[in-house]
Amino acid sequence: MLIISRTPVRISLFGGGTDYPGYYSRHVGAVLGTTIDKYTHVSISTPGNYFDHRIRIGYSKTELVKTFDEIEHPSIRECLKLKNCDSNLDIHIFSDLPAKTGLGSSSSFTVGFLNALYALRGMKVSKQVLAEEACFVEQELIRENVGSQDQFHAAFGGVNVIEFNADNKQIRPVIATPKRLKIFEEHLLLFYTGLTRYASEILKEQMERTHSLTNDAYLKRMYEMVFIAEDIIAHEAEDTMMSSLGRLLDESWSLKKQLSSKISNPIVDQAYETAKQAGAYGGKLCGAGSGGFLALLVPPSRQDAVKAALHNLMAVPVCFENSGSTIIYMKD
Repeated sequence: MLIISRTPVRISLFGGGTDYPGYYSRHVGAVLGTTIDKYTHVSISTPGNYFDHRIRIGYSKTELVKTFDEIEHPSIRECLKLKNCDSNLDIHIFSDLPAKTGLGSSSSFTVGFLNALYALRGMKVSKQVLAEEACFVEQELIRENVGSQDQFHAAFGGVNVIEFNADNKQIRPVIATPKRLKIFEEHLLLFYTGLTRYASEILKEQMERTHSLTNDAYLKRMYEMVFIAEDIIAHEAEDTMMSSLGRLLDESWSLKKQLSSKISNPIVDQAYETAKQAGAYGGKLCGAGSGGFLALLVPPSRQDAVKAALHNLMAVPVCFENSGSTIIYMKD
């Protein structure tokens, strides 16, 4: 059998930081973000008993192992143990964009891999189950410093608000006309800084400050911004909605940098200020910070100027996507 899943990565825009259990176990949290047309593909096949190994895994390295405990890739190891897969497996990961760059690629993989494992058993589960199980794998089994938004964005797809509290996690689409969402999409630019980092390491200081309540005032305001942003996208006049959203995003980025000393750096700060001077309304680094992708809201009339000003960064064309994690191929 051969199964291929396709799962999007995401751009987190508002509320990041309130989606960590250390915060929403005490206060409500919420985020607003969107998935984009860049994907993690996972293929799983079931070869016969012809090889010395039982499991072959191909990503940036190749693993040939006989038992789950020998697997170095943490998400693959824990997902296989959780699902107790007894087949011989050949697993491959293909990504449209580099890992460790702030677009939630790790959770995109975990969601897509779980989706493929269910399909291998002939099962289709809800997107809620995929997201919840991915959270469990990453937070409880791997014990990484990760939030709870990436898994839901990856599973559901679309432009969404996700709300968190100690008891549950709920996702809903931002209700806006196709025209308004198209305007939103046309104002979004994404630039690759060329800097990669391990999010769990970047987030260590932020998590410590969150647990000590130091960040609560910043996070409370960032939570409030989610619903202000949702209202702007849904209701503000079309000719002013993106400038308003950009200014709000600029404020949010200023607050986010207060959460930890590791979120930004001089290279990122300079690029951001250069983009604003060239005409960007506002923006932020995606994900934990300190590198990866810079998302900007820029009027179409100023996009060439912003690209020219950031000529040392790679512009990555993106569109919104609405499908979330899907099984795109299955053959016995």
